[in-house]
Order: sequence, then structure tokens, then C-alpha cells
Amino acid sequence: MKLIILDRDGVINQDSDAYIKSLDEWIPLPGSIDAIARLSKAGWTVAVATNQSGIGRGYYDEATLQAMHDRLRQLVAEQGGKVDLIRYCPHAPDAGCDCRKPLPGLFRQIADDLGQPLDGVPTVGDSLRDLEAGCAVGCTPYLVRTGKGANAEHKTLPAGTRVFDDLAAVVDHLLEA
Repeated sequence: MKLIILDRDGVINQDSDAYIKSLDEWIPLPGSIDAIARLSKAGWTVAVATNQSGIGRGYYDEATLQAMHDRLRQLVAEQGGKVDLIRYCPHAPDAGCDCRKPLPGLFRQIADDLGQPLDGVPTVGDSLRDLEAGCAVGCTPYLVRTGKGANAEHKTLPAGTRVFDDLAAVVDHLLEA
């Protein structure tokens, strides 16, 4: 199985320091939906691992988050692809969970759900914590400059991190390999 694990906000859709709190605020980044569909049509399993502490903070509810994820799946399906799995951390930062990135709990959930080890699996994020969570379970880190990625690029990144302009560029690279 060819598996990829994507962060959501800043990789697939626009990010906001004020949180993405409604379906209207969930706006795909240019090229991201097509990129996911291209991967899916090429035989990749696409999983999403996303911190959604806005739920724990009371900014929106799980039904609103589900509507955003339904929209994502619908848009990708309209391009002939699919998002196979979405796992999210709904907890506030002080909840003490193991699923909030940079901890690797969401990645372990994905590995368990799919019955697949994550060694060498590409993970795409726009923040250091996205990459750290994936690296903790053996994923290969890819940083995109969208979202918070342009700022994260100047931090000390995990060894072997590849940096691309956006998700479409990562997908171009993976499909050429």
C-alpha cells in the first residue's frame, strides 16, 4: 500500500490564526484538491491527521468539523479520487492527550486503522509539529510553504525534510518517482 499522511489546515485548505470555525471558512488552497485526487487515482491511500483544538476550546462542534470533512471528500470525489481516512485531535492544548501533534497519537491511530507500519511513509505538513509527529513513527517529512510553512522553513527541521511550495508540488514529485 502506498500511503501518504497529510495535515489539513495550511496544506489542504487555508489556515487562520483565528481557527477555521465554519464550512464557509473552509477554503481549499489552489491545486490541493486536484493533487489529492491525482494521488488517489495513482493508487495512493490518502489519510489526514489534523489538530482541531477549536472543538476543545468551544469555537465549533464536531458536526461542523464533519461538514468540513464531508466537503473535502466531496470535492476530491468530484475529481475522481478519495480521502481514505481522516483522524483528528479535538482536544485543547492542556488536555494531556497523546493525539495532539507534535505527539504521534494520530499517526498511530492511522497505522492501526490501516494495519500498516509508517516507516518511510510521506507526511506533509506546514509546521514543525506536523513533521515531528510523523517522524516519531518513522514517516518521511515533507514541508510545504503554504499556511505556516514559509515561517517553519527557517526553523531547525527534522533530518531529511524535503521542502516544496505546496501540496501539488509534493504530489508532482511523488508521482514522478
